[in-house]
Amino acid sequence: MTEQDELRRQWPAESRLSLWRAPDGWQHRRFDWPHPAPRGRVLVQGGRADIIEKFIETFRHLHAHGWSVTAFDWRGQGGSGRLAGDRHVGHAASFAPWVADLAAFWQDWRGEAAGPAVLLGHSMGAHLALRAMLDGGVTPDAAVLVAPMIGIRSPLGSRIGALIAAAATRFGDPARPVWKTRPGDATSGHRQQRLTHSLERYGDEAYWYGRDPDLLLGPPSWAWVREAFVSGARLLADPRLTRLAVPVLMLVADHDQLVDSAAARRLAARLPDVELIRFGAEAAHEILREADGVRLRACRAITDFLERRT
Repeated sequence: MTEQDELRRQWPAESRLSLWRAPDGWQHRRFDWPHPAPRGRVLVQGGRADIIEKFIETFRHLHAHGWSVTAFDWRGQGGSGRLAGDRHVGHAASFAPWVADLAAFWQDWRGEAAGPAVLLGHSMGAHLALRAMLDGGVTPDAAVLVAPMIGIRSPLGSRIGALIAAAATRFGDPARPVWKTRPGDATSGHRQQRLTHSLERYGDEAYWYGRDPDLLLGPPSWAWVREAFVSGARLLADPRLTRLAVPVLMLVADHDQLVDSAAARRLAARLPDVELIRFGAEAAHEILREADGVRLRACRAITDFLERRT
């Protein structure tokens, strides 16, 4: 294992894990890494099936540039319990509880310290961040949306994909998985290519799940897919987008095979204060966990944006 691998796979010495309890009592696993002389704080939220550990390298970059960093695992994934009887299925009957969790956490967290407060969301996390900002439950001084899940990629297109997901939830168990997981590494190569070109960073997942198998989450449920289509379409058409007062940096991978990058670009065009940075074939979905050429460009863009806008 190289020194860089070790840094990605080690908790920072000054950081801590704890539990945050939502208003309804649900316990979420929380990460905090205070900076001794912070220029501000960043709340970093991952995507579907993500875990806090996957963003340690991003935490280190932000902390090195003067930011205190916080994150939590979404309800139903990582170290924050499960929402389906099968703990390997990523289920959600609605995204509303996640938006409510984010708003409640934000209010608690914002009151813990003064100074600029920033929200950084990846994929589904960016989707939920947008919803929370439009609802007024989250009011960051700036927001960074990385590979935002405005629409999800479907081989049959979003309209037919949405109809299939709606039918699947109506005529079967909505919490059943969309696909069956195969034993061993039968689909590993295909999944890796959709996430990142960096074999080393892709390998980090196996390291963390090997240490704690309970963190692993498998395929989404049909209900999650239906909700992703519905919520994405509503976001794209939301008239409040043109009135969003938050400065936004959006990083989009044009060749993303998981989310609809064209939908993200259409949404960006409706925001009144947005900086859009596009990546080509060199970037897959996990821009912040890509090979260094992509990852470092993205990290520099984020810290430059935060220095200028907060």
